[in-house]
Amino acid sequence: MGLFRKKPDPMSDRSRALEAQIAALEAQIKQLSQRAEKEQSQPHVRSRVVPQSSQGQKALGFSPPNASVTGGHEPVFEPVDHRTMASFSQSETGSSHYNDLGMRKYDLVGAWRRLRNHLHGPATGNSKLVSYLAAGTIKGLRPLRYEKRVARNRFVALAILLLLLIFGILKMLFAQS
Repeated sequence: MGLFRKKPDPMSDRSRALEAQIAALEAQIKQLSQRAEKEQSQPHVRSRVVPQSSQGQKALGFSPPNASVTGGHEPVFEPVDHRTMASFSQSETGSSHYNDLGMRKYDLVGAWRRLRNHLHGPATGNSKLVSYLAAGTIKGLRPLRYEKRVARNRFVALAILLLLLIFGILKMLFAQS
């Protein structure tokens, strides 16, 4: 007679399963804490010093990956072209940049170059991100072409306003004379 039998409660089944998981996790925590206490009670001997000789390294089973290439623990240097560095430093600090009194002359070409570099900004490090921004494929960010159009329209509006202002001032000056 299944009509009068109680139906199993899904909430109580779930609570029993969760209690069993909690008990298993508590037992695991207890085991790990006991293991950690045992490891802390034992002296921990570890040397931070690596022997300098290759014989000592081989005795300990340590061999650096590039020991055969560099001949031990010698540093590896990159070749540097010193001629370009010297010519650059001479061109920047040559005697033509100073006047008779030893004061630095104003370098108009250098100032223009610095201004142009400042306005252009640094080169991008992640060109793929720049292409995503330009295409507008990242959600939440407007495409770069939209931003350029807004900036261009703002510039045109301000330029027209400035021209109208100049025209008005000139008209007032010529109307008085």
